Amino acid sequence: MTQIRLENVSFGFSDPLISDVTITISSEHRLGIVGNNGAGKSSLIKCITGDLEPTTGRIIRPKSLRFGVVEQDLPAELHDVSLRDVIAQALAEGKRDFESWKVDVALDAFNTPADLRDRPMEALSGGWRRLTLIARAQVSDPDVLILDEPTNHLDLKKIVALENWLNTYALGVPLLVVSHDRRFLDNCTNQTLFVRPVRSAAYPCPYSVARRLLEADDRSAGAQRDKELVEIRRLEKSAHTLREIGRNNYSDDAALKSRQIAERARKMKENLTDVAVEARREIRLDSSELKRKWLIRIDNVDVRSPTGELLFKIGKLDIAQNERLVIQGPNGSGKSSFLKMMRQAFDDPERAKQLGIQITPQARLGYLDQNLSDLPLETTIRKFIVDLGFPEQLAKVRLVDAGFPFREQERPVGVLGHGERSRLYLLSLQLLRPNFYLLDEPTNRLDITGQERLESAIVDDGASCILVSHDRSFVDAVGTSFLSIHNRKLVSIGPRR
Repeated sequence: MTQIRLENVSFGFSDPLISDVTITISSEHRLGIVGNNGAGKSSLIKCITGDLEPTTGRIIRPKSLRFGVVEQDLPAELHDVSLRDVIAQALAEGKRDFESWKVDVALDAFNTPADLRDRPMEALSGGWRRLTLIARAQVSDPDVLILDEPTNHLDLKKIVALENWLNTYALGVPLLVVSHDRRFLDNCTNQTLFVRPVRSAAYPCPYSVARRLLEADDRSAGAQRDKELVEIRRLEKSAHTLREIGRNNYSDDAALKSRQIAERARKMKENLTDVAVEARREIRLDSSELKRKWLIRIDNVDVRSPTGELLFKIGKLDIAQNERLVIQGPNGSGKSSFLKMMRQAFDDPERAKQLGIQITPQARLGYLDQNLSDLPLETTIRKFIVDLGFPEQLAKVRLVDAGFPFREQERPVGVLGHGERSRLYLLSLQLLRPNFYLLDEPTNRLDITGQERLESAIVDDGASCILVSHDRSFVDAVGTSFLSIHNRKLVSIGPRR
């Protein structure tokens, strides 16, 4: 029976990334690993697999344990290999001929179209690459399956297929999942580990239930710490009073008692209950008021690919103020092409009007594409904000609010992780104060804390937007109207669900 035991595991260099992780992972366990970007989740995985040693604590695992690790990016050596061969290469070399059926089972489990199976990986969408790498890991017959952000690049249909596959074909193998997809974690895990520099915590339940337990434990820890601080202040005051009595009355007893009480206060300070405090990372999307009730009117518009192929048609569509349209559809159906077309419409409203797109003159666009292609990677973090036309002092303060301390603001944008880049770009949108947003997979690479703050920003500020996202929790929280691309047409599937 596969079993891995982590005992008081901490990891970090100068400051701890993660601390005091204690958990047992057995065959029936499907562990969701949750934490903010940069919290050390990938480092913890490497400690579990033996690629890194923990700073303190120990990890107990069988020496012969085989890990099937699916990382976020496609290895360069697989770019020219066909989808089928990528999976087949994971079979033991001496068994490939008579175990090739496993490849077909994996392909069928994901309903892989026949015309994709012999295509090179570089010709596949990001979603099919992810599913191929997951199938590759599984057919290698691992003792433990580890998935790092498995739902990235997957459309909703593929996410559901992956969930069904994990809950059907991958049962009986311990599963470790690093993910920010809350619905996916609820559907596919039965344990949750919150990775934090202070008070990492594990719970024997899926994410949503575990999150409530974590919040309750944090409140309890905070209340306990407050009591301890009150007692420390009382002891320090008593020690001070007795010290003065001893000094003024030449009382050795009072002086001795003062030192004893002060020592008690010192020991209490050393053993204060740890409380996890989230770093300040503000996200707001200001949506200034418009006088018109509608922002955009679309009348009989064709959405086409860069090569001119018809992707889908839009009949009549009015987008009202404070309305948040969620566009759904499989990968390749034209969602991102539609957002790019709308961006071009804002750049050239007169030409857009000829095509059937009418935009309110007062509308100011905020655009976020999933690749964050507008970010200047060579520019420093602070200069990027200053170059938008804002004073340097304001840039410094707002960057700190968004989670970029002064000491980091001279770093190039290009060295930031994907989640940090998303936060930086969202800050730039906030400062420019658009009143209409085009958001293409805005939660990609955002951690759960960032997702929830973006949700609150969109809803609380009354932002108007067209939103493309496969994050079910996110779109359910922010969407007011839902449309789907079906049979090359954009059709309404109802208001907020």
